[in-house]
Amino acid sequence: MSLEANKIAAAVLVGGLLTLSVGIASHMIYGTPSGSSIAEAGEPGEGAGAAGATQEAAAPVDMMPLIASADPAAGEKAFAKCKACHTSESGGPNRVGPNLWNVVGGHSAHLDNFAYSDAIKGLNITWDFDHLDKFLENPKGYAPGTKMTFAGIKKPEERAALIRWLRDQADSPIALPQ
Repeated sequence: MSLEANKIAAAVLVGGLLTLSVGIASHMIYGTPSGSSIAEAGEPGEGAGAAGATQEAAAPVDMMPLIASADPAAGEKAFAKCKACHTSESGGPNRVGPNLWNVVGGHSAHLDNFAYSDAIKGLNITWDFDHLDKFLENPKGYAPGTKMTFAGIKKPEERAALIRWLRDQADSPIALPQ
């Protein structure tokens, strides 16, 4: 009886070690997925991606000069990621997301004819450059519970160009940041 118990214990132990080894090997090969709890906890990672994330966290980018000097044409190109869910022309229809005409400088739930999530309604903010930057970087992190499934735009230059272009999609665009 004890010989059988030893065999079972050895099989469980070997299985656990094998599973652990495969996990470690895959982590070494593929790295830690972005957004995982290991990466967020700051555990050292492999490759330039982990080093870049650490540097970005250490030195936040001042977005206002980037937005002020951004190329609206690059922002229109960046908006291609948004077109599946949003329109941007004056009087344009809502889709899965609201039409974004007049969004920059507008209220967080700026359209009466769109069913915003409670998360967006609860923000009760004006979509200024700073709020838009933070939201577009990580929508679910900025407004937990939002229906927006977009993962966000991680590159500050791309966000700045998009915000700059969105600012122009208005009856009376707000002033660019100084």
